[in-house]
Amino acid sequence: MRLLKSTVHPDLQHLEPSELQQQTFHRKAARGIILNGENILMLYTERYHDYTLPGGGIDDGEDAIEGLIRELEEETGAQNIRDIRDFGIYEEYRPWHKPDFDIMHMLSYCYVCTIDEQLGDTRLEDYEVKNGMKPVWLNIFDAIAHNEHTIANSDKKGMSIERETFLLKTIASELLGRQETGMLPLKAAS
Repeated sequence: MRLLKSTVHPDLQHLEPSELQQQTFHRKAARGIILNGENILMLYTERYHDYTLPGGGIDDGEDAIEGLIRELEEETGAQNIRDIRDFGIYEEYRPWHKPDFDIMHMLSYCYVCTIDEQLGDTRLEDYEVKNGMKPVWLNIFDAIAHNEHTIANSDKKGMSIERETFLLKTIASELLGRQETGMLPLKAAS
């Protein structure tokens, strides 16, 4: 799968590449891109006031597609997940909040897929419920504008919003053939 972008959180940018590998927790995640015209299935999180692609961590012994399907069913109630195809990987290094490691290296495997129009019940984890997470369909350009506003104006934004906004812009450009007026040009990692 192609690499879309590789990022290092600003708090870690002073580190040498060898230091990034020390005390690093490695995590793989799968994220779903589900479009219906210009509408996209997203997760809104009240705590961070942002929109993110549905998906999450891949469990031990699980391949990326199995993780994708499980996460989509849990977080959105998606049913009959099919026509799954590669979109790209977003790589990031960012601070880690647990005592065993200082840094998290995450690879997000992004897939385009189709689901049944009707969503079933979600099975959100306790922290997701406490954070006010819920699945929503909305116009992709509204999601981009909302996230950009949160980036510019909110002090409660999470660390994933930069990734999610980049992915939304890439999806709009590549899958819908459009860039919103005022959106910055996209640059994929080489």
